[in-house]
Amino acid sequence: MIHIANLVKRFGSRTAVDGVSLDISQGEIFGLLGPNGAGKTTMIRMLTMLTRPTAGTLSIQGWQLPQDEQKVKPVIGIVSQHFNLDADLTVRENLELHGRLQHIPLPQRARRIPELLEYVELTERANDKVQALSGGMKRRLMIARALLHEPKVLFLDEPTVGLDPQVRRRLWDLIRRMAHDKLTVMLTTHYIEEAEFLCGRVAILEKGSMIALDSPAALCERLGVYVVEWSMDEGRQTKFFHSREEAAAFAGTLTMTTTIRRSNLEDVFVELTGRKVVD
Repeated sequence: MIHIANLVKRFGSRTAVDGVSLDISQGEIFGLLGPNGAGKTTMIRMLTMLTRPTAGTLSIQGWQLPQDEQKVKPVIGIVSQHFNLDADLTVRENLELHGRLQHIPLPQRARRIPELLEYVELTERANDKVQALSGGMKRRLMIARALLHEPKVLFLDEPTVGLDPQVRRRLWDLIRRMAHDKLTVMLTTHYIEEAEFLCGRVAILEKGSMIALDSPAALCERLGVYVVEWSMDEGRQTKFFHSREEAAAFAGTLTMTTTIRRSNLEDVFVELTGRKVVD
């Protein structure tokens, strides 16, 4: 569905994306992880034709970018990290306006808008002004708007930023439902548990380069599925093991209080880069 080969983007002397290659399949939820400045948003901007690559190959559903931009636009949907709805219009009017701007025929708009309002659980708020909606509702409306023209690929740039954990979980359920409907989803996120819960695979970016690519479980397995943690004057210390027995044996050699737990994707990131996912 998405093919990326040796992708490079430079801004003057600064290289924002440096030789990234990967393939994403239909119906996959794929995550891009990395600290601020790692190149995540730049990659999304190239894939959504908001900026052009310096070098490399990009294709979506077999169409090449930037050569086939007009053929790619109808098959992608975009949800930015910033709210960009018309606050003076109602929920339904926002979708109606977007449909007209997309030249979606009236019969298709009449069918899709009620379907999507139900899909994102906003039917009862259809006639409310956007300014009266909560942050989570606005984000769901942005997703509905991006799906109005029935795209094959959806790009989500920090889809749950600024939302409380309960609302974030509801959006996770919606995103997983989209994958069940064979929609390909590519998302960037700073929330490590989000990528771990949603994504079949993740790519970890650091300073524009891809330093890891696999499923969250496989990345944890490679590092070690158990972690021993303890505190010292210089801060928290960790050591990874492939069995709980090995972890317990090592913990028994330490004189200070220790914790044994399962490893997670944040452990992988910190081990690979030496810093937290969020700077």
